[in-house]
Amino acid sequence: MGTPDFSAAHLEAIVEAGWNVVGVFSQPDKVSGRGGAIRPTPVKKMAMKYSIPVFQPKSVNIKLGFEQLCALEPDIIVVVAYGKILKKQVIELPKIGIFNVHASLLPKYRGAAPIQRAIENGEKQTGITIMKIGEELDAGDIALQQAVAIEPCDNLEKVYDKLEKTGIQLLTEFLDRLLSSGVHFVPQDHEQATYAAKIEKEELLIDWSKNAGVVHNKIRAFDPIPGARVYLKNALIKIKSSGGVFEGQSGKDPGTICSIEKKGALIQCGKDQVLVREIQLPSKSFITFMEAKNGRKIDEGERFLNE
Repeated sequence: MGTPDFSAAHLEAIVEAGWNVVGVFSQPDKVSGRGGAIRPTPVKKMAMKYSIPVFQPKSVNIKLGFEQLCALEPDIIVVVAYGKILKKQVIELPKIGIFNVHASLLPKYRGAAPIQRAIENGEKQTGITIMKIGEELDAGDIALQQAVAIEPCDNLEKVYDKLEKTGIQLLTEFLDRLLSSGVHFVPQDHEQATYAAKIEKEELLIDWSKNAGVVHNKIRAFDPIPGARVYLKNALIKIKSSGGVFEGQSGKDPGTICSIEKKGALIQCGKDQVLVREIQLPSKSFITFMEAKNGRKIDEGERFLNE
């Protein structure tokens, strides 16, 4: 059970490892682009590559969705970023068990956006947890965990790639051990739990009155998607590729572009400055700040706002 690219990579890994995947459940396809074309989920595309039956019910917990699942008579269910809450009847269905690949070191960052929240909060590491699924969100017993470093300038894409590789390795190891030597499950310390809430649109706006470290972390947490946003001349634009924090006060208002060089734009924050390399103007592609300056689209002294 899964939906995005992260899930698709794990599906491919277990198929290539020789596991008999009898069915794949994914969220319904979505309409994409101006032409209104239906875009299959990455997991669906991967399943079709291997001729695995795909099911996309609105809910797997009731009616047709649950009937389709029951008909497969699964021994094991693996859940990787499915995006749906599973109810008791689904959890209790597989003969051996139902297990989740979660992109954090549980009990920290339970919930929908663990990777983004870890980067946004300036964590130096995150990781992968293989856990048994229970009725409470991301609170099941832990089988395996492995930490992954978050470097100071790692963005969402870089951390995502690290976690995908680690998740694949840990999941295949877990499945092998599950049927051979066995796996020891350890209860989570629920008092240490934190929650990684879904990303809301209003959170994407940069508050330049915050210190540069906070701004740097927010930009890279949403880089490349969905992208941090700011207002310039009443137009909503995106910025990405934060190059880090530079100490110093220019005396200018937060959000002011202090300088634009080949390496990027230095932008004043509430404390210190942040270097940002790329900007996306309305209906345009991302370009460097120097390209934007040369095209007379932006200049030093202009100020980004958050409303």
